[in-house]
Amino acid sequence: MRRQKRDTSDRAYKRGYHAGLSGKSKSQCPTETPVAKQQWLSGWRDGRIDNWDGMIGVSGIHKIPGIST
Repeated sequence: MRRQKRDTSDRAYKRGYHAGLSGKSKSQCPTETPVAKQQWLSGWRDGRIDNWDGMIGVSGIHKIPGIST
């Protein structure tokens, strides 16, 4: 749990990925720092691409960051 709290760029990417996957707008980026914002937007782009490719629900479970197989 402590590791998650320390690695803010990884958390920003994961949150951006989930926002993009659910179809939210990139203007809803909650971060202000340039590094975290860039990571969030990178995750958002990847999430939107997966959404467009149909990787939602069970078919996209292997793409979700943070879930190890």
